[in-house]
Amino acid sequence: MTTTEVGPPIEILMVEDNPGDVELAREALTEARVRKNLTVAEDGEQGLSLLRREGCYRHAHRPDLILLDLNLPTINGREVLAEIKSDPELRRIPVVILTSSEDDNDVIETYNLHANAYVVKPVDLDKYMQVIKAVEGFWLGFVKLPSRGRLGELA
Repeated sequence: MTTTEVGPPIEILMVEDNPGDVELAREALTEARVRKNLTVAEDGEQGLSLLRREGCYRHAHRPDLILLDLNLPTINGREVLAEIKSDPELRRIPVVILTSSEDDNDVIETYNLHANAYVVKPVDLDKYMQVIKAVEGFWLGFVKLPSRGRLGELA
């Protein structure tokens, strides 16, 4: 995995209502060598407000990567994904579905909505940590993301 020590940190938005999953992800992400900031939205409504920089989030950083749970209060993950992918300013942000659902219908529906990846959360804590590290290693270590500020261009 590549280490990033110069430039601004990678911005990650995690839309997740389970505090235990958030803490495990935070712990796994801290162990990596890539500089990053993790912002957490506890439901779909808050996630969209952060992404759209509405109200008290008007100064929020636009994320480079979104980790999105499907089963969220207020606005579910499918609706959040549909909103992201239909918005010219947001649609190029990679969205990794991180959910407990193994239902093929959920997998198909989210890929039809243009999710970039679908990852099932393992029940085992050690495996959950490995999954988060693998997602981070792939998206932040190998994938070339658009330069900050260019995600909405060429819409």
